Amino acid sequence: MAADQVVVIGGGPAGMMAAGTAGERGRSVLLVEKNKRLGRKLLITGKGRCNLTNITDIEGMIANIPVNGKFLYSAFHRFTNQDVIAFFAGWGLPTKVERGGRVFPASDRSLDVLRAFEKFLAHARVRIMTGVAVAVLVEEGRVCGVKLASGEFLPAGRVIIATGGCSYPQTGSTGDGYRLAAALGHTITPLKPALVPLEAATPWVREVQGLSLRNVAIRVLTTEGKTIYTDFGEMLFTHFGVSGPIVLSASTHLAPNTKYRLVIDLKPALTAEQLDLRLQRDFAKYARRVFHNALDDLLPRALIPVIVTLAGIPPDKPVNQITRAERERLGALLKGLEVEIVGLRPLTEAIVTAGGVSVKEINPATMESKLVKGLYFAGEVIDVNAYTGGFNLQIAFSTGYLAGSNC
Repeated sequence: MAADQVVVIGGGPAGMMAAGTAGERGRSVLLVEKNKRLGRKLLITGKGRCNLTNITDIEGMIANIPVNGKFLYSAFHRFTNQDVIAFFAGWGLPTKVERGGRVFPASDRSLDVLRAFEKFLAHARVRIMTGVAVAVLVEEGRVCGVKLASGEFLPAGRVIIATGGCSYPQTGSTGDGYRLAAALGHTITPLKPALVPLEAATPWVREVQGLSLRNVAIRVLTTEGKTIYTDFGEMLFTHFGVSGPIVLSASTHLAPNTKYRLVIDLKPALTAEQLDLRLQRDFAKYARRVFHNALDDLLPRALIPVIVTLAGIPPDKPVNQITRAERERLGALLKGLEVEIVGLRPLTEAIVTAGGVSVKEINPATMESKLVKGLYFAGEVIDVNAYTGGFNLQIAFSTGYLAGSNC
Protein backbone atom coordinates (compact mmCIF):
# COMPACT_ATOMS: atom_id res chain seq x y z
CA MET A 1 0.00 0.00 0.00
CA ALA A 2 1.44 3.32 -1.08
CA ALA A 3 1.74 6.31 1.24
CA ASP A 4 -0.14 8.43 -1.28
CA GLN A 5 -3.26 6.29 -1.07
CA VAL A 6 -6.63 7.59 0.13
CA VAL A 7 -8.11 5.91 3.20
CA VAL A 8 -11.84 6.40 3.71
CA ILE A 9 -13.08 5.60 7.20
CA GLY A 10 -16.72 4.51 7.18
CA GLY A 11 -18.71 2.51 4.66
CA GLY A 12 -22.02 4.33 4.79
CA PRO A 13 -23.51 6.41 1.95
CA ALA A 14 -21.06 9.30 2.37
CA GLY A 15 -18.05 7.02 2.65
CA MET A 16 -19.02 4.88 -0.32
CA MET A 17 -19.65 7.95 -2.48
CA ALA A 18 -16.33 9.49 -1.42
CA ALA A 19 -14.36 6.29 -2.01
CA GLY A 20 -15.88 5.56 -5.40
CA THR A 21 -15.48 9.15 -6.58
CA ALA A 22 -11.82 9.20 -5.57
CA GLY A 23 -11.26 5.80 -7.18
CA GLU A 24 -12.75 6.91 -10.47
CA ARG A 25 -10.24 9.77 -10.49
CA GLY A 26 -7.47 7.19 -10.47
CA ARG A 27 -6.67 7.37 -6.78
CA SER A 28 -5.61 4.26 -4.88
CA VAL A 29 -8.45 3.97 -2.37
CA LEU A 30 -8.88 1.81 0.70
CA LEU A 31 -12.31 1.86 2.37
CA VAL A 32 -12.24 0.81 6.03
CA GLU A 33 -15.56 -0.31 7.54
CA LYS A 34 -15.99 -1.62 11.08
CA ASN A 35 -18.88 -3.92 10.10
CA LYS A 36 -18.49 -6.99 7.97
CA ARG A 37 -20.85 -5.43 5.45
CA LEU A 38 -21.13 -1.94 4.00
CA GLY A 39 -24.17 0.28 4.36
CA ARG A 40 -25.90 -1.23 7.38
CA LYS A 41 -27.66 2.00 8.30
CA LEU A 42 -28.46 2.67 4.65
CA LEU A 43 -30.44 -0.57 4.56
CA ILE A 44 -32.87 0.61 7.25
CA THR A 45 -33.40 4.18 6.04
CA GLY A 46 -36.90 5.11 4.94
CA LYS A 47 -38.24 1.96 6.61
CA GLY A 48 -36.14 -0.10 4.25
CA ARG A 49 -37.18 1.87 1.16
CA CYS A 50 -34.35 4.44 1.22
CA ASN A 51 -35.49 8.00 0.51
CA LEU A 52 -32.53 8.97 -1.69
CA THR A 53 -33.12 12.67 -2.23
CA ASN A 54 -35.78 15.28 -2.96
CA ILE A 55 -36.61 17.02 -6.24
CA THR A 56 -36.78 20.53 -4.79
CA ASP A 57 -34.24 23.11 -5.98
CA ILE A 58 -31.07 24.00 -4.08
CA GLU A 59 -32.77 26.81 -2.16
CA GLY A 60 -35.45 24.31 -1.15
CA MET A 61 -32.71 21.95 0.02
CA ILE A 62 -31.10 24.64 2.15
CA ALA A 63 -34.50 25.60 3.61
CA ASN A 64 -34.88 22.02 4.85
CA ILE A 65 -31.53 22.07 6.66
CA PRO A 66 -32.08 24.06 9.86
CA VAL A 67 -28.49 23.66 11.08
CA ASN A 68 -25.68 25.17 8.96
CA GLY A 69 -27.52 24.75 5.68
CA LYS A 70 -25.58 27.50 3.90
CA PHE A 71 -22.37 25.56 4.46
CA LEU A 72 -23.66 23.06 1.88
CA TYR A 73 -24.16 25.41 -1.09
CA SER A 74 -20.94 24.31 -2.81
CA ALA A 75 -21.59 20.63 -2.19
CA PHE A 76 -25.15 20.84 -3.53
CA HIS A 77 -24.03 22.75 -6.62
CA ARG A 78 -21.27 20.24 -7.36
CA PHE A 79 -23.46 17.16 -6.87
CA THR A 80 -27.16 17.99 -7.19
CA ASN A 81 -30.27 15.94 -6.58
CA GLN A 82 -30.46 15.37 -10.33
CA ASP A 83 -26.90 14.07 -10.21
CA VAL A 84 -27.99 11.61 -7.53
CA ILE A 85 -30.85 10.37 -9.70
CA ALA A 86 -28.55 10.09 -12.73
CA PHE A 87 -25.88 8.33 -10.65
CA PHE A 88 -28.21 5.54 -9.59
CA ALA A 89 -29.76 5.26 -13.04
CA GLY A 90 -26.25 4.78 -14.40
CA TRP A 91 -25.78 1.82 -12.07
CA GLY A 92 -29.04 0.22 -13.09
CA LEU A 93 -31.32 1.62 -10.40
CA PRO A 94 -34.29 3.66 -11.67
CA THR A 95 -36.05 5.96 -9.22
CA LYS A 96 -39.52 7.37 -8.68
CA VAL A 97 -40.90 10.55 -7.11
CA GLU A 98 -43.54 10.44 -4.39
CA ARG A 99 -45.50 12.91 -2.28
CA GLY A 100 -43.48 15.87 -1.07
CA GLY A 101 -40.90 15.45 -3.84
CA ARG A 102 -39.31 12.46 -2.12
CA VAL A 103 -37.24 10.22 -4.41
CA PHE A 104 -37.13 6.46 -3.84
CA PRO A 105 -35.69 3.53 -5.77
CA ALA A 106 -38.41 2.26 -8.12
CA SER A 107 -38.05 -1.15 -6.49
CA ASP A 108 -38.73 0.25 -2.99
CA ARG A 109 -35.71 -1.73 -1.79
CA SER A 110 -32.76 -0.18 -0.01
CA LEU A 111 -30.80 -3.35 -0.76
CA ASP A 112 -30.85 -2.36 -4.44
CA VAL A 113 -29.29 0.99 -3.49
CA LEU A 114 -26.46 -0.83 -1.71
CA ARG A 115 -25.96 -3.13 -4.69
CA ALA A 116 -25.64 -0.11 -6.98
CA PHE A 117 -22.95 1.27 -4.67
CA GLU A 118 -21.14 -2.07 -4.66
CA LYS A 119 -20.99 -1.99 -8.47
CA PHE A 120 -19.69 1.59 -8.31
CA LEU A 121 -16.95 0.68 -5.84
CA ALA A 122 -15.89 -2.37 -7.82
CA HIS A 123 -15.71 -0.32 -11.02
CA ALA A 124 -13.63 2.33 -9.21
CA ARG A 125 -11.27 -0.41 -7.93
CA VAL A 126 -11.83 0.55 -4.32
CA ARG A 127 -10.35 -1.97 -1.91
CA ILE A 128 -12.50 -2.73 1.12
CA MET A 129 -11.32 -4.01 4.48
CA THR A 130 -12.95 -4.62 7.85
CA GLY A 131 -11.36 -2.72 10.70
CA VAL A 132 -11.85 -0.09 13.38
CA ALA A 133 -9.86 3.12 13.00
CA VAL A 134 -8.61 4.38 16.37
CA ALA A 135 -6.39 7.24 15.22
CA VAL A 136 -5.54 9.38 12.22
CA LEU A 137 -1.78 10.02 12.34
CA VAL A 138 -0.27 13.37 11.41
CA GLU A 139 3.27 14.52 10.59
CA GLU A 140 4.14 18.20 10.17
CA GLY A 141 0.49 19.21 9.95
CA ARG A 142 -0.47 16.64 7.32
CA VAL A 143 -2.07 13.21 7.61
CA CYS A 144 0.25 10.29 7.08
CA GLY A 145 -1.87 7.29 7.93
CA VAL A 146 -4.51 5.53 9.97
CA LYS A 147 -4.03 3.25 12.94
CA LEU A 148 -6.49 0.38 13.44
CA ALA A 149 -7.60 -1.25 16.68
CA SER A 150 -5.73 -4.35 15.52
CA GLY A 151 -2.51 -2.35 15.66
CA GLU A 152 -2.16 -2.28 11.88
CA PHE A 153 -0.92 0.94 10.30
CA LEU A 154 -2.38 2.10 6.98
CA PRO A 155 -0.18 4.69 5.23
CA ALA A 156 -2.20 7.45 3.62
CA GLY A 157 -1.59 10.83 2.09
CA ARG A 158 -5.29 11.68 2.45
CA VAL A 159 -7.95 10.48 4.88
CA ILE A 160 -11.70 10.97 4.63
CA ILE A 161 -13.70 10.58 7.86
CA ALA A 162 -17.23 9.46 7.00
CA THR A 163 -18.19 7.52 10.10
CA GLY A 164 -21.73 8.81 10.58
CA GLY A 165 -23.15 9.95 13.91
CA CYS A 166 -24.23 8.31 17.17
CA SER A 167 -27.75 7.27 16.20
CA TYR A 168 -28.64 3.62 15.65
CA PRO A 169 -25.40 2.37 17.27
CA GLN A 170 -26.36 -1.21 16.39
CA THR A 171 -25.49 -0.31 12.78
CA GLY A 172 -22.00 0.76 13.80
CA SER A 173 -22.68 4.49 14.24
CA THR A 174 -21.02 4.91 17.62
CA GLY A 175 -19.38 8.32 17.32
CA ASP A 176 -15.95 7.11 16.18
CA GLY A 177 -15.48 10.06 13.84
CA TYR A 178 -16.03 12.63 16.56
CA ARG A 179 -13.26 11.07 18.65
CA LEU A 180 -10.90 10.91 15.68
CA ALA A 181 -11.56 14.56 14.78
CA ALA A 182 -11.32 15.81 18.36
CA ALA A 183 -7.95 14.10 18.79
CA LEU A 184 -6.72 16.18 15.85
CA GLY A 185 -7.86 19.43 17.41
CA HIS A 186 -11.27 19.79 15.80
CA THR A 187 -14.17 21.31 17.70
CA ILE A 188 -17.13 18.97 18.18
CA THR A 189 -20.41 20.84 18.48
CA PRO A 190 -22.46 19.23 21.29
CA LEU A 191 -24.37 16.16 20.12
CA LYS A 192 -28.12 15.67 20.49
CA PRO A 193 -30.80 13.61 18.80
CA ALA A 194 -32.35 14.97 15.60
CA LEU A 195 -35.29 13.44 13.77
CA VAL A 196 -36.29 11.56 16.90
CA PRO A 197 -39.73 10.70 18.33
CA LEU A 198 -41.12 12.68 21.26
CA GLU A 199 -42.23 11.43 24.65
CA ALA A 200 -45.65 12.52 25.89
CA ALA A 201 -47.22 12.65 29.36
CA THR A 202 -50.81 12.95 28.12
CA PRO A 203 -52.52 9.69 29.22
CA TRP A 204 -54.86 9.23 26.24
CA VAL A 205 -51.95 9.08 23.80
CA ARG A 206 -51.22 5.48 24.78
CA GLU A 207 -54.86 4.55 24.17
CA VAL A 208 -54.45 5.35 20.47
CA GLN A 209 -50.94 3.94 19.92
CA GLY A 210 -50.48 2.81 16.33
CA LEU A 211 -52.89 5.45 14.99
CA SER A 212 -51.52 7.42 12.06
CA LEU A 213 -52.96 10.82 11.17
CA ARG A 214 -52.52 12.25 7.69
CA ASN A 215 -52.94 15.80 6.48
CA VAL A 216 -52.87 17.36 9.93
CA ALA A 217 -51.16 20.56 11.03
CA ILE A 218 -49.08 20.87 14.18
CA ARG A 219 -47.71 23.67 16.32
CA VAL A 220 -45.09 23.16 19.00
CA LEU A 221 -45.14 25.75 21.76
CA THR A 222 -42.97 26.39 24.79
CA THR A 223 -44.63 26.28 28.20
CA GLU A 224 -44.74 30.07 27.98
CA GLY A 225 -46.80 29.84 24.80
CA LYS A 226 -44.18 30.79 22.20
CA THR A 227 -44.58 28.89 18.91
CA ILE A 228 -41.24 27.39 17.86
CA TYR A 229 -42.29 25.05 15.03
CA THR A 230 -45.19 24.48 12.66
CA ASP A 231 -45.70 21.82 10.01
CA PHE A 232 -48.26 19.90 7.97
CA GLY A 233 -48.32 16.24 7.04
CA GLU A 234 -48.35 12.87 8.75
CA MET A 235 -47.82 11.87 12.39
CA LEU A 236 -48.10 8.72 14.46
CA PHE A 237 -49.09 7.93 18.05
CA THR A 238 -46.91 5.41 19.90
CA HIS A 239 -46.77 3.72 23.30
CA PHE A 240 -44.42 6.45 24.55
CA GLY A 241 -45.70 9.52 22.70
CA VAL A 242 -45.68 10.71 19.10
CA SER A 243 -43.63 10.11 15.98
CA GLY A 244 -44.02 10.36 12.20
CA PRO A 245 -42.46 12.73 9.65
CA ILE A 246 -43.69 16.08 10.96
CA VAL A 247 -42.92 15.15 14.57
CA LEU A 248 -39.43 14.00 13.65
CA SER A 249 -38.76 17.28 11.87
CA ALA A 250 -40.10 19.21 14.86
CA SER A 251 -37.67 17.41 17.17
CA THR A 252 -34.73 19.20 15.55
CA HIS A 253 -35.91 22.41 17.21
CA LEU A 254 -36.51 20.99 20.68
CA ALA A 255 -34.17 20.75 23.64
CA PRO A 256 -33.79 17.47 25.55
CA ASN A 257 -35.51 17.13 28.95
CA THR A 258 -37.75 20.12 28.26
CA LYS A 259 -41.53 20.34 28.28
CA TYR A 260 -43.54 21.60 25.29
CA ARG A 261 -47.14 21.73 24.10
CA LEU A 262 -47.95 19.99 20.83
CA VAL A 263 -51.15 21.37 19.33
CA ILE A 264 -52.72 19.28 16.56
CA ASP A 265 -55.19 20.73 14.05
CA LEU A 266 -57.14 17.70 12.85
CA LYS A 267 -58.96 19.74 10.19
CA PRO A 268 -56.44 22.27 8.87
CA ALA A 269 -58.26 22.70 5.55
CA LEU A 270 -61.27 24.18 7.33
CA THR A 271 -61.60 27.46 9.20
CA ALA A 272 -63.38 27.37 12.55
CA GLU A 273 -66.53 28.66 10.82
CA GLN A 274 -66.32 26.08 8.03
CA LEU A 275 -65.77 23.30 10.55
CA ASP A 276 -68.83 24.40 12.51
CA LEU A 277 -70.92 24.18 9.35
CA ARG A 278 -69.47 20.72 8.71
CA LEU A 279 -70.45 19.63 12.22
CA GLN A 280 -73.96 20.95 11.71
CA ARG A 281 -74.28 18.94 8.47
CA ASP A 282 -72.97 15.78 10.10
CA PHE A 283 -75.27 16.17 13.08
CA ALA A 284 -78.23 16.72 10.78
CA LYS A 285 -77.25 13.59 8.83
CA TYR A 286 -77.06 11.53 12.03
CA ALA A 287 -79.84 13.32 13.92
CA ARG A 288 -81.20 10.06 15.33
CA ARG A 289 -77.88 8.94 16.74
CA VAL A 290 -76.20 9.65 20.05
CA PHE A 291 -73.03 11.75 20.14
CA HIS A 292 -70.39 9.01 20.25
CA ASN A 293 -71.97 7.30 17.23
CA ALA A 294 -72.14 10.46 15.11
CA LEU A 295 -68.45 11.13 14.46
CA ASP A 296 -67.55 8.32 12.05
CA ASP A 297 -67.38 10.66 9.03
CA LEU A 298 -65.20 13.10 10.90
CA LEU A 299 -62.55 11.13 12.78
CA PRO A 300 -60.60 7.87 12.77
CA ARG A 301 -62.46 5.31 14.86
CA ALA A 302 -59.64 4.97 17.42
CA LEU A 303 -59.69 8.69 18.15
CA ILE A 304 -63.45 9.04 18.68
CA PRO A 305 -63.55 7.92 22.36
CA VAL A 306 -60.72 10.36 23.14
CA ILE A 307 -62.47 13.29 21.48
CA VAL A 308 -65.79 12.41 23.10
CA THR A 309 -64.19 12.44 26.54
CA LEU A 310 -62.19 15.62 25.99
CA ALA A 311 -65.19 17.46 24.53
CA GLY A 312 -67.08 17.04 27.80
CA ILE A 313 -70.28 16.11 25.97
CA PRO A 314 -72.13 13.07 27.37
CA PRO A 315 -71.42 10.20 24.92
CA ASP A 316 -75.07 9.08 24.92
CA LYS A 317 -76.51 12.53 24.41
CA PRO A 318 -78.75 12.63 21.29
CA VAL A 319 -77.07 14.61 18.56
CA ASN A 320 -80.16 16.77 18.00
CA GLN A 321 -79.88 17.96 21.61
CA ILE A 322 -76.28 19.13 21.43
CA THR A 323 -76.10 22.86 22.11
CA ARG A 324 -74.29 25.44 20.06
CA ALA A 325 -71.81 25.98 22.89
CA GLU A 326 -71.05 22.24 23.00
CA ARG A 327 -70.65 22.12 19.24
CA GLU A 328 -68.26 25.07 19.28
CA ARG A 329 -66.29 23.45 22.09
CA LEU A 330 -65.98 20.32 19.96
CA GLY A 331 -64.84 22.39 16.99
CA ALA A 332 -62.18 24.13 19.05
CA LEU A 333 -60.93 20.73 20.22
CA LEU A 334 -60.67 19.42 16.65
CA LYS A 335 -58.67 22.52 15.70
CA GLY A 336 -56.48 22.39 18.79
CA LEU A 337 -55.97 18.91 20.23
CA GLU A 338 -53.16 19.23 22.78
CA VAL A 339 -50.46 16.77 23.82
CA GLU A 340 -47.95 17.46 26.59
CA ILE A 341 -44.41 16.73 25.40
CA VAL A 342 -41.92 15.94 28.15
CA GLY A 343 -38.77 15.16 26.18
CA LEU A 344 -36.99 13.57 23.26
CA ARG A 345 -36.39 9.86 22.86
CA PRO A 346 -32.72 8.84 23.29
CA LEU A 347 -30.01 9.64 20.76
CA THR A 348 -29.73 5.92 20.04
CA GLU A 349 -33.26 6.06 18.55
CA ALA A 350 -32.68 9.18 16.44
CA ILE A 351 -32.54 8.94 12.65
CA VAL A 352 -29.63 11.38 12.60
CA THR A 353 -27.33 13.11 15.07
CA ALA A 354 -27.35 16.87 15.50
CA GLY A 355 -23.97 18.39 16.25
CA GLY A 356 -20.58 17.17 15.11
CA VAL A 357 -17.40 18.52 13.57
CA SER A 358 -17.68 22.31 13.42
CA VAL A 359 -18.27 23.61 9.90
CA LYS A 360 -16.04 26.60 10.73
CA GLU A 361 -13.09 24.22 10.58
CA ILE A 362 -13.98 22.64 7.21
CA ASN A 363 -13.52 24.19 3.76
CA PRO A 364 -17.04 24.09 2.24
CA ALA A 365 -15.66 23.97 -1.31
CA THR A 366 -13.58 20.84 -0.76
CA MET A 367 -14.62 19.30 2.60
CA GLU A 368 -10.95 19.46 3.66
CA SER A 369 -10.04 20.30 7.23
CA LYS A 370 -8.74 23.81 7.80
CA LEU A 371 -6.58 22.45 10.62
CA VAL A 372 -4.94 19.35 9.13
CA LYS A 373 -3.79 19.01 5.51
CA GLY A 374 -5.12 15.96 3.71
CA LEU A 375 -7.97 15.37 6.18
CA TYR A 376 -11.52 15.48 4.82
CA PHE A 377 -15.01 14.99 6.25
CA ALA A 378 -18.24 13.74 4.70
CA GLY A 379 -21.77 13.05 5.86
CA GLU A 380 -23.34 12.99 9.29
CA VAL A 381 -20.06 13.45 11.19
CA ILE A 382 -20.24 17.12 10.13
CA ASP A 383 -22.42 19.51 12.15
CA VAL A 384 -25.26 19.63 9.61
CA ASN A 385 -28.64 17.91 9.74
CA ALA A 386 -31.90 18.18 7.85
CA TYR A 387 -35.60 17.41 8.09
CA THR A 388 -37.10 14.22 6.71
CA GLY A 389 -37.71 13.96 2.97
CA GLY A 390 -34.44 12.75 1.48
CA PHE A 391 -32.33 15.73 2.50
CA ASN A 392 -29.98 13.92 4.88
CA LEU A 393 -28.96 11.37 2.26
CA GLN A 394 -28.45 14.18 -0.25
CA ILE A 395 -26.05 15.75 2.27
CA ALA A 396 -24.19 12.43 2.51
CA PHE A 397 -23.96 12.02 -1.26
CA SER A 398 -22.97 15.63 -1.98
CA THR A 399 -20.34 15.95 0.74
CA GLY A 400 -18.99 12.49 -0.07
CA TYR A 401 -18.70 13.43 -3.74
CA LEU A 402 -16.97 16.71 -2.89
CA ALA A 403 -14.47 15.04 -0.56
CA GLY A 404 -13.76 12.30 -3.09
CA SER A 405 -13.31 14.86 -5.87
CA ASN A 406 -10.75 16.92 -3.97
CA CYS A 407 -8.69 14.39 -2.05
